[in-house]
Amino acid sequence: MSTVVEPATAASPARSRAARDASGAARLGAGSGLGLGVAVLWLSLLVLIPLAAVVARGFTGGWSGFWDNITDPNAVRALRLTVTTSLLVAAINAVMGTLLAWVLVRDPFPGRRLVDVIIDIPFALPTIVAGLVLLAVYGTDSPVGIHLLGTQRAIVLGLLFVTLPFAVRSVQPVLMALDREVEQAAACLGASPFTTFRRVVLPLLLPAIASGATLAFARAMGEYGSVLLISGGLSRTKVSSMYAYQKIENFDFPAAAATATVLLAVSLLVIVGLDLLQRAAARRG
Repeated sequence: MSTVVEPATAASPARSRAARDASGAARLGAGSGLGLGVAVLWLSLLVLIPLAAVVARGFTGGWSGFWDNITDPNAVRALRLTVTTSLLVAAINAVMGTLLAWVLVRDPFPGRRLVDVIIDIPFALPTIVAGLVLLAVYGTDSPVGIHLLGTQRAIVLGLLFVTLPFAVRSVQPVLMALDREVEQAAACLGASPFTTFRRVVLPLLLPAIASGATLAFARAMGEYGSVLLISGGLSRTKVSSMYAYQKIENFDFPAAAATATVLLAVSLLVIVGLDLLQRAAARRG
């Protein structure tokens, strides 16, 4: 008497694999959810909650108190100086940062790696040390004969120093990733090096240049240490961060928080505006 053995269906292994895939996806989803929760909690503790506390402190006296604090003539003067110098610094470093990135990527020269490391020094230095360095070079005992202590040019110089790496490091990786064959094709068609840069390379670099300039602007808006010493502590060279610190020393915390809120709002407005422009350009693109 023979026993009939039913052959295993082809669908069984497929169902097993599907079950394993579903189980793996479920575990991955659970892990991703946990990671997201930890990331949000960490971001909230470090950034969101402190910023919300500062904004709330700025409105301690209500809208009228907040308005009085930010429209104080000294606050307005400091904010005007902060915004104008930050815009100027962002524009200068957008140009010079792009030039430095180009030289580091496209022009091999002795000591290039050393220069590449030097670019990051403002990242590593405490900003108060950066201010001391600038004071030693451009202060009253300047070894180069340039005396900028207590001038708005000193503020610009200090901000240029601390924000330069943002511009360079935003453009440099994009330059490294560019396909050189496109430039070679333009050259073969008779385009000059300048025309090739203007018509081929620059449009590809513009998003990175804009990103670096925006980061430089946002960093300059809140800079304190590098401009503290070289500004001379004068009212005409007092930026908003210095004004806020002065208010803290006088125990006027609502005024300091209101100033910080305005700085935060301006920086966020610029960053969000750039992001929207880049998204619009990508959609057209």
